[in-house]
Amino acid sequence: MTTGLPFLKNASFNVGETLTITGVPKPNAARFNVNISSSDNDIALHVDPRFNHLNYIRKVVFNSCQGGTWGEEQCVQSFPFEEGKEFEVCVCFLSAEFLVILPDNTVFRFPNRLGAEIYPMIFVNADVRITSFKIK
Repeated sequence: MTTGLPFLKNASFNVGETLTITGVPKPNAARFNVNISSSDNDIALHVDPRFNHLNYIRKVVFNSCQGGTWGEEQCVQSFPFEEGKEFEVCVCFLSAEFLVILPDNTVFRFPNRLGAEIYPMIFVNADVRITSFKIK
């Protein structure tokens, strides 16, 4: 993992809690992603808004990674992100799944493929400036 990224270790994101992330995509952003994980190789939820990256244009991609191997991607049609414009994404952690609420109030359900009830790490990569992380 690259240093200098927004990163919460020992964040203690538990079943029943909601994570709210506020940020601003950088000018000319290609993509950014939010990861809820138990280690660098085990990511329970990967939320990846792609402005223009790997043949994805204006798509939000969801996935998980177990033991360094990525699962099957899922996408939503909604793309409520704009370069330079503040956004808020909420992630509600239920035992069997994550409910991800995008800035336009689109709700996406993603299974908790790793099955843990607590995830100690949250990190953000790429073309975004995060202004706040809240867990309630």
